[in-house]
Amino acid sequence: MGTYMDVHRGMVGITAEQLNEAHQADLAIEKDEGVHFRHAWADPKSGTVYCLSDAPSAEAVQRIHERTGHAADEIHPVPLAV
Repeated sequence: MGTYMDVHRGMVGITAEQLNEAHQADLAIEKDEGVHFRHAWADPKSGTVYCLSDAPSAEAVQRIHERTGHAADEIHPVPLAV
């Protein structure tokens, strides 16, 4: 199991409610791929959204995001954290 930070672009103007809805959609099916989404952040001005997850692979993270309609533009492994 690894930790991943993914980045979504093009979500200018996203609201807290929309971010929560997207996050809840991921949480509803995350177990299908053995993923656990820990947290999501957004910058409505730039349209950038970040998600932190624990998952067996970046591909598993992407499959969940694709199924919920918001594929990630980038997924980065996070090998070290404090």
